[in-house]
Amino acid sequence: MLTESTEFEFVLPVNPRHVHLIGACGVGMAGVAGLFLSRGLSVTGSDEAVYPPMSDHMARLGVTIREGYSRSNLCPSPDLVVIGNVIRADNQEARAALDLKIPFTSMPGAIEKYFLDDKLCVVAAGSHGKTTLSSMISWVLYDQEMDPGFMIGGLPSNFDTSSRLGNGELFVLEGDEYDSAFFDKRPKFLHYKPFVGIVTSCEFDHADIYKDLAHIRGEFEKFLRLVPERGVILACNDDPIVCDILNTNNFRAETYGLSAESYWNVTEMCDTGEGIYAVFTKGSNTIATGLLPVIGRHNVLNALAAVAAAEKVGIDPQKAMESLAFFKGVSRRQQVSHVNSDIMLIDDFAHHPSEVRETLAGFRLRFPKKRLVAVFEPRTNTSRRSIFQEKYVESFLSADVIALREPSDPWKAPEDDLFSSRRLADELTARGKTARAFPDAGSILDFLTLRLRPEDVVIVMSNGGFENLIPRLSKRLEDFKR
Repeated sequence: MLTESTEFEFVLPVNPRHVHLIGACGVGMAGVAGLFLSRGLSVTGSDEAVYPPMSDHMARLGVTIREGYSRSNLCPSPDLVVIGNVIRADNQEARAALDLKIPFTSMPGAIEKYFLDDKLCVVAAGSHGKTTLSSMISWVLYDQEMDPGFMIGGLPSNFDTSSRLGNGELFVLEGDEYDSAFFDKRPKFLHYKPFVGIVTSCEFDHADIYKDLAHIRGEFEKFLRLVPERGVILACNDDPIVCDILNTNNFRAETYGLSAESYWNVTEMCDTGEGIYAVFTKGSNTIATGLLPVIGRHNVLNALAAVAAAEKVGIDPQKAMESLAFFKGVSRRQQVSHVNSDIMLIDDFAHHPSEVRETLAGFRLRFPKKRLVAVFEPRTNTSRRSIFQEKYVESFLSADVIALREPSDPWKAPEDDLFSSRRLADELTARGKTARAFPDAGSILDFLTLRLRPEDVVIVMSNGGFENLIPRLSKRLEDFKR
């Protein structure tokens, strides 16, 4: 039987020639594939329901992906198996790897073992913003000719790849707090070796693996303890839990935020319609000014953290700001998926109530006179539960029209702890909003077809495919335009 300690019964090969990935088509696993391929290794993989865009991406990389899980996928026998965290303990291919005594590890375990030696790591962690922040830092370092490596849980548009080996001494990592694998329940970020450790925020999330806020907070504290004495902690002191973590543990940190008490501070912020003009200070000194091509104050804070992190590895803050002027964003983070003269359609990954609130507030600031239409799928193991039922009401108040899908796969949450989209719609209606709950994406599509009007901005928020709602809506908009 595979257990949490099984991984450590093997001596992982120093120089594997053939690496096989089980659960290969996640963004993170594709990134690991890219890193191994950059070393000249042979990489194969397996997954279920392999479909674009990840199937196309892996094909472009030259990785052969086998459909479904089977013992036969391990023939010829690889030197190393990397098991993704979507794989359960009863997976027949994972069990076969153990039976055949093939060394295996988790995705972050592979990164730690094979790619972080002799690197100075910049690790962006936090409940929110870490994908965008790690993408910003990677771009700044690359643009400033530091030749960094990086591993990001999303697809940065400046690179069109989630990983890069790099020849410089710096390696940027998205520090995910989710667990590593079924046999390694540690958060991914505990495998990394932060020289610069950043915490953007700390809130309860991932109800499938964390009991409560104290549980997840404890893991962030472990992460910050990994930062060596010669390294630096950057922490957003706009977040009260982050402040309490710093104070309770006496962590030596440089704070950043909108608060006047922040060491790194935003003293001016103005949405121009083309971007956000911002002024950053360090202590009492202005150190960077410029126009950031972002939406929302949360992304201005990400930019501030990126500038601070860049300074810690030797880049002038103004130079970092100038690089950020050419930052192109991240796939599925406020990504414009369709735009014509009438309607703008945005694809966004927001799912936690804080993320929904900041995303919609940012679009309200950018488009103060336009109607905002928010479309939301509560798909995560946390958003399916009732814990944030009341908080979501405040999250949607920047929108004018709200279309909510009822939770899919409701069996994934306890029956007495299930989030109700209908209840949320009723509460938003009582606050003067046009809000409706729907059983599926098809009924939302029909609703939007009847309700959308010229100049609307539609923000579709989900951490999944949302039953292909965005391409279906985009096609319908094109059909109506014709």
